[in-house]
Amino acid sequence: MSQPTEPVEQVVDEQRAAEMVQRLKEGREKILSQIRRVIIGQDEVVEQVLMSFFAGGHCLITGVPGLAKTLLIASMGQTLDLSFRRIQFTPDLMPSDITGTEILEEDRTTHKRDMKFLRGPIFANIILADEINRTPPKTQAALLEAMQEHQVTVGGTTYKLDEPFFVLATQNPIEQEGTYPLPTIQQDRFMFSIIIDYLPKADEIEVVNATTSKRPETLDFVMHGDELLSYQRIVREIPVADAVARYAVRLVSLSRPGRPESPDFVKDYVSWGASLRASHYLVLAGKARAVLDGRFGVGVGDIEAVALPVLRHRIITNFRAEAARIRPEQIIEKLLAAVPKPASGL
Repeated sequence: MSQPTEPVEQVVDEQRAAEMVQRLKEGREKILSQIRRVIIGQDEVVEQVLMSFFAGGHCLITGVPGLAKTLLIASMGQTLDLSFRRIQFTPDLMPSDITGTEILEEDRTTHKRDMKFLRGPIFANIILADEINRTPPKTQAALLEAMQEHQVTVGGTTYKLDEPFFVLATQNPIEQEGTYPLPTIQQDRFMFSIIIDYLPKADEIEVVNATTSKRPETLDFVMHGDELLSYQRIVREIPVADAVARYAVRLVSLSRPGRPESPDFVKDYVSWGASLRASHYLVLAGKARAVLDGRFGVGVGDIEAVALPVLRHRIITNFRAEAARIRPEQIIEKLLAAVPKPASGL
């Protein structure tokens, strides 16, 4: 007796899925090969920025000066053939300095005067908001609509931003005098909070040798913006098993001290837990990680791998934690150890 065959549509879908994932993985490798020509070490940071790009999220990057934050982000723009603008945030920066402003312009032929909108630096694909905590909250808030809605409103008129659109904001952990810490609601808009630390000694020697012996590298672009947008759609199509989604949601839920089932260390040291947006970004980042690794499915390991950058800026510790020198990263590590993983081992 002949064996039943799979429906033709299912076979085609599986083939299409495998081809898409393989194509995306190859794109990732091409980008990494270019970035590594100018960025030595910091592989984890590069991977996290790549994940945010393929997931369509924004990044908050914290690190002391001189760790190549600007170079990394500008290099990403080069390899992806995207426009890049750097905005230096200062105490006197106004919202219109970011979004743009309207000016009165006279037509030389008709002598008729009309308002003309001059676009600000926000109209680019990749925005480096350098030292975002050095500008007042009013100017920081000018980024909110752009980050969430991919548009800005000036003079009652709404202007769409170019796609794809990414904001990568940097913070300096030292010299905190005269700074304006980002409100929690603004931090929550960022998919990842990425920490850039000093390089190991061997990598730092390699950087010194490379930067003092040859001219800066010119990178080749390996992917167009439209292609990146199609890859973002692929990432969102990746299936997530119900058990994995429940694990991600439970991880976030137990970070909230008001929940009866939350662990004692959360109730003792956390003022506010992660938001609903954290669950969303955990799963989305897990999808991006799986696809960039060449897998058409998200596992618990993907959720665990992205938990730190997704949650560290969303868990607000209290004065007890400050007195005991307990940081959000330690809370997250304890949560990962405390929350049961799915029995299926996905």
